Amino acid sequence: MVDMDRRSTLAFGLGTASLLALPGSAVAETYRPDEGKELAPGVRQVDLGKRASHVPGYKTVSMRDFVYQPGASTKNPSMPNDMVCHCLEGELMIDQPGHGEFRAKKGDVWSCAKGMPENGRNTGNTAAIMRVIDLLPA
Repeated sequence: MVDMDRRSTLAFGLGTASLLALPGSAVAETYRPDEGKELAPGVRQVDLGKRASHVPGYKTVSMRDFVYQPGASTKNPSMPNDMVCHCLEGELMIDQPGHGEFRAKKGDVWSCAKGMPENGRNTGNTAAIMRVIDLLPA
């Protein structure tokens, strides 16, 4: 076995990290313009999966992506269930009346409670993807 001091470990880590930045490395897959179902002009929902939940109070979890074209928006006066949202690509302006408005950037995560209103709008120049994990009660 080879002894590794902190300097060797750092060099190994930097070398490994540099491989991730090479052209051709994995990137998020984008959707076809006709994939999923259209919810509003320029907004499509792509269902990804569903499974039984091990979280107390929830029978099922499901995952879906909402693809917003530039300028597209949605209005939801009442969330049907609790959910966790993640900005997978692009940027979205999220307005949760009574809770404020914020810009969700790639990598941001937020939550919505059942009955809570939320409006989303893509103000950017590229498609934005909001991934939603639905927490569905029994």
